[in-house]
Amino acid sequence: MGLQLSDRTKRWTILGPSTVLPRPLRVAVRRRLLESLELQRARDARLIIIGHPKSGNTWLRSMLSRLYQVRFGMPSDFTVKTDELALRHPLAPRLLASNGWYTYEGILGEALDESAPDSEIRRKPVVFLARHPCDIAVSWYHQFTRRQSAYKRELINACLERPIDPRNVGMWEFVRHSEIGLPMLIDFLNSWERKVSALPKGLVVRYEDLRTDPAPELRRVTQLMGEEFSDKELAGAAEWASFENLSKLELAGYFRSGGIQKKATDASTRKVRRGVVGGYHDDFDAAQVAELDALVAERLSPSFGYGKPRDSAAPRPPA
Repeated sequence: MGLQLSDRTKRWTILGPSTVLPRPLRVAVRRRLLESLELQRARDARLIIIGHPKSGNTWLRSMLSRLYQVRFGMPSDFTVKTDELALRHPLAPRLLASNGWYTYEGILGEALDESAPDSEIRRKPVVFLARHPCDIAVSWYHQFTRRQSAYKRELINACLERPIDPRNVGMWEFVRHSEIGLPMLIDFLNSWERKVSALPKGLVVRYEDLRTDPAPELRRVTQLMGEEFSDKELAGAAEWASFENLSKLELAGYFRSGGIQKKATDASTRKVRRGVVGGYHDDFDAAQVAELDALVAERLSPSFGYGKPRDSAAPRPPA
């Protein structure tokens, strides 16, 4: 068997050499090549996780990572993004976590669209991880302005009519008036609800339900993959990947890969930031919260159960 490059290495063989190109050409080359890599990763994956940044993607991946790390005796200082598990054990699955929306990741959204022709990718198990869009919006502001990689921010800004300067945008302006703020997040949720409902193996999981009782939701995900884990295994993975433990491990610089490895002492710049349900109420005044809630109630599909303020306990959407 020849040299097998990891997905991470493949990505950097695209990003590294293209750094010297003029910006317009750099953006075009990176988008085209990363689109091809995204589709290949999807073909190789046993599970595709779709979620907007700050919807709990890292948390779900951490729980799944822990299940297989314990099962196959792997180290726990990494969180799977794609092939990290499979490169360590032949029976471990490849995963793909993607937003399926921005820049090159949008190619996956096209492949999974209800109007797309039948394909290997459309027959994959697909989990859509939903979260209240106002909570996403606040955490997304912190991510985009303080933590987002330079190359990813450049790719996103290249698609906007009004590129966002992370140094000079306030939270309200970003959340309510930017092209990637709350109105777009509502469109994102509505669009992916339609896409997933048309897939043969599509599942919607709400972040809020994961927070309330993670083990049953984790079981739904693993069963979609065709896997069976015991109650003890599921509870153990949920406990290990709890907000408190992941936050402590991130602060200590424990992780070597998987998106949590950047040690940060400022809470607003951490990957594991707050995880609060309804936390956006603390970031805006009463009039602003009312405006955001009205927008959600008016535009968001009611099946998510997010139409009423602080209504995080509404019944979860059907699988």
